[in-house]
Amino acid sequence: MAVVFVPTQMRDLSGGVERIEVTGGNLRQVISEIEIQHPALAARLHDGDALAPGLAVSIDGTFASRGLLAKVTPTSEVHFLPAIGGG
Repeated sequence: MAVVFVPTQMRDLSGGVERIEVTGGNLRQVISEIEIQHPALAARLHDGDALAPGLAVSIDGTFASRGLLAKVTPTSEVHFLPAIGGG
């Protein structure tokens, strides 16, 4: 199963869980699996048919450019990365 690493800023939405193991061939399917276990977290990860604004995703160390269609394998590591503001 792919492993999704929950960002520290979103762990309140996962009940403090740091990693979630899921199945899915693409990012949309992975988020659907997360929704079963942690619906509030899944709601923060997407906006309709797109990744949520201000959020990037890294799959196996590479930033995904295909949005929710990005390929995920059973051994993938998925990191959701919230934008960091500052100025």
